[in-house]
Amino acid sequence: MKEQVASLLDEKIKELGVYVEDAFISTEEGKKIFNIILDSKEVIDLNKITEASRIINPIMDIHKEILGDIDELDIYSKEKGENNNE
Repeated sequence: MKEQVASLLDEKIKELGVYVEDAFISTEEGKKIFNIILDSKEVIDLNKITEASRIINPIMDIHKEILGDIDELDIYSKEKGENNNE
């Protein structure tokens, strides 16, 4: 699923300096959610997520066959930071 979503989106969002890290369906509180996780070499701020969402939403609307019967589309960034457990 990630490869399919990335092939649709990466070229369109690369000007923002972001790319699709993962795409998957989860269920939360009885709702099916299609998750798209974005990543970058830099920390992604909320403004960049908003810009990316404005590009991604219309593309995903066109490709409803990928989304299936989901209830929500959630677009967010991969968490950056130091992991002291490694």
